[in-house]
Amino acid sequence: MEWKILGMNMTSSPNAKMAAANHKLKVPSVFAGKAWQQVLARDAQADGQFVYAVKTTRIFCRPSCPSRRPERKNVSFFPTAEMARAAGFRACLRCEPESALRRADPQLEAIERVAGYLTGHADERTRLKDVAAATGVAPLTILRGFKRVLGVSPREFAKAQRMAKFKDRVREPEVSVTEAIYDAGFGSSSRLYEGSDDTLGMTPSAMKAGGAGETIRYAVSESPLGPMMVAATARGVCSIGFGSDEAELLADLMRRFPKADCKRMDSELTYAVEAVVGLLGENPQAIRLDWDVRATAFQLKVWRALRGIPRGTTRTYAEIAQEIGHAGSARAVGAAIGRNPLAIAVPCHRVVGRDGSLTGWHWGLERKRLLLERERSA
Repeated sequence: MEWKILGMNMTSSPNAKMAAANHKLKVPSVFAGKAWQQVLARDAQADGQFVYAVKTTRIFCRPSCPSRRPERKNVSFFPTAEMARAAGFRACLRCEPESALRRADPQLEAIERVAGYLTGHADERTRLKDVAAATGVAPLTILRGFKRVLGVSPREFAKAQRMAKFKDRVREPEVSVTEAIYDAGFGSSSRLYEGSDDTLGMTPSAMKAGGAGETIRYAVSESPLGPMMVAATARGVCSIGFGSDEAELLADLMRRFPKADCKRMDSELTYAVEAVVGLLGENPQAIRLDWDVRATAFQLKVWRALRGIPRGTTRTYAEIAQEIGHAGSARAVGAAIGRNPLAIAVPCHRVVGRDGSLTGWHWGLERKRLLLERERSA
């Protein structure tokens, strides 16, 4: 089963997830022979370079972990804790391997400081040397470390923040498209329109007009969680949601796209409905879908992390924030999860409060509870 999000292919198999992450983040490969010798020697100098995972216990550790050594045939190696988690392993409580990986990256705190500065000055055209002077981080460190730590370049991150601000401003009734463009920090309208279809899902004027000129096809079907709607533009699926009936589902779609031409076409979207229902039960017949999802760089990182939560398990907001390299940003993670338009496909229902409470879910707490129980029992 394979998904395409923002032009990137992702598969449901752990190995493919690890390969995709390895390609995206350009992490160093792990040489199994050398790594195993370091594990046998409990080499503390190897802490932070990789983690090893034990298939029989489903736990991953740092190389110097004092626990009893497993058999070689049951051990796998991962460059990052995120990859180990994506493969279904959980962190060792004895050696806390994730803390070792965080300490091993001296640039993490610096890059987070730069990201905070760019977010706070999203409406300004900042130069690299100005950012360096304001944050105390060397320009070379910003250029090399930013993409490695956050997965995007400083320029891409800054543009994503400006785009997010534009989206908020353009929806205000008294603000024109031109005003929103300049208020968000774009030097001209051409700067925004370049590639806007990839970041907005429609032209800025169409977004301002509530989706005017867009045709959205939708289908309503029964599911294990009650009535479900799958909606799509010409580019792919743009919304998956649940409600009590078609009227409620259509009202939610129209709230987001009040001027779009919404047409019910159950037969044309049968393939999409079957695929989403397949996701509810990990049906092998679930087919590839092109998700028409537009997100900021931070939202995309959060949604990727959600896709890595194994079926039948949950994570807290703080754990997701830590996993994507934004420790202490649990509230921001919650906001990104709240904007997820693809129920089930991006499993935001697997995130709970620190005390295990269900917190909230756009499609209802009772559905969230039933869905988690269904996954655990399976």
